[in-house]
Amino acid sequence: MRLPFILYSYIAAELLAPFFASFIILYSVFFLVRLIPLLEVVLELRIGFADFIRLFSYIFPHMLLYVIPMASMTGVIIGFTRLTNDREILALKACGVSLRTMLPPVVMIAASIAILTGFFSIRLIPAGEQGIKLLMFQLAKEKIDKGLKEKKFTEALGDLVVYVDEIDEQENWYGVYVSDMRNRDQPIITVSKSGRMKADVNKMVVTIVLNDGTLHNAEGPDNQVVRFQRYQLQIPLRPPTRIDGDDVTQIGKGAMSQKQLLHTAAQFGPNTKKGIVYLTEYHHRLVLPVGCFILSLLGLPLGLQAGPGKRAAGIPLGLGFFVFYYIAFTTGRVLTEDMVLPLVLGMWLPNFLFLLLTVYVFYRVDREKPILPERLQAAISRLYEMLIQPLITIVATGWKKIITRRTEQAPIKDTIKLDKNVPVHANAVSRIYHFSACEEYNCSQCTIEFLTSTIAEESGFKPCPFCKSLVEKQKT
Repeated sequence: MRLPFILYSYIAAELLAPFFASFIILYSVFFLVRLIPLLEVVLELRIGFADFIRLFSYIFPHMLLYVIPMASMTGVIIGFTRLTNDREILALKACGVSLRTMLPPVVMIAASIAILTGFFSIRLIPAGEQGIKLLMFQLAKEKIDKGLKEKKFTEALGDLVVYVDEIDEQENWYGVYVSDMRNRDQPIITVSKSGRMKADVNKMVVTIVLNDGTLHNAEGPDNQVVRFQRYQLQIPLRPPTRIDGDDVTQIGKGAMSQKQLLHTAAQFGPNTKKGIVYLTEYHHRLVLPVGCFILSLLGLPLGLQAGPGKRAAGIPLGLGFFVFYYIAFTTGRVLTEDMVLPLVLGMWLPNFLFLLLTVYVFYRVDREKPILPERLQAAISRLYEMLIQPLITIVATGWKKIITRRTEQAPIKDTIKLDKNVPVHANAVSRIYHFSACEEYNCSQCTIEFLTSTIAEESGFKPCPFCKSLVEKQKT
């Protein structure tokens, strides 16, 4: 009765250790790729360390959506590869423990990781995108607030230059001068006794409200003066909110909840193209966690492709299957959004195909058979010998000829007998001359020709390093 618990805990420990190691490595790679464009936003908005941590935490769930499935599959493959190389799988089979007996801990771990992936996909990623938008707006507004100081002109608002004579504790302005150069050759000057700035988070707009002032509009020779009691200037915020090409301030379908996606799709119509786009996003958040579960189970038979005297082919095979899955998933989603395939078929077909593939591969490995049938292996081998191997041979032969030609030409120049009575070409700027055997003899910068090298040296010119070596060899 204790055997399954001991076995399951042992296998789980063997799988979780490489899973966490793979997770840290993969996440570090994703983080470094994302860090450079993220730093551009940080430097432009002058974000402090605390705000940087907030921004990073909002982006964190989106990266995990791709890191966790890959780390889960890699952890299973590495764990069973080690057990196979150390002959522990062979010992377990000799004790009557089959692969089906080893499957439950893998299923439990894969299911737990898939549930975690689903939580990130359904809850945290939409919340993170909303948080990024709010944070970016706050940082952009803070940049404007820091730029607005008493008795100083500020250009933090782009084409609007603002001067405020006094700012009180409630952030009310007194003695305001505004120069508006938006889409104009001549500025509109606005002068008011008081004003303040309002912010609209949803519209990403800052509004300057001015009270009791005049507006001066100079267009050509005419000058227009308008008196007002209340005047508003709306300024769309244009901070550097693009991170790696994505505008993080745009709240789209990625920031909606599952109910909001269904509601929006129903408004456009489930059979319309816009409605399909929202429905594909709804299924996208469900498909990937299930795909994570399937890929984790596929890692078990792939990890058993190792052994004494055999190459550990599980990791490259797993990487290939992982890339192929995401290609199939992306293709299915694009075809669904283009209304080429039905919604459910296009979104869930990759999972169904990979589920069949996992069952097939597990069945063959459980029966001690290779993943690919012998006939298919022979066909692939013949295809390799007929197409790929001749191509590799042609490329290698061509490269060998190029190398041989260059090595054969090299000593020829060293054995050339120099005639100092033949003309040499020289560069008037660098004051270096070349013999006819030199590659730089006919260069475009060599505009001077001397009858002999002796005349060139008497004129203050020197040979290039190659020609100098030829002269020294000629003397010996």
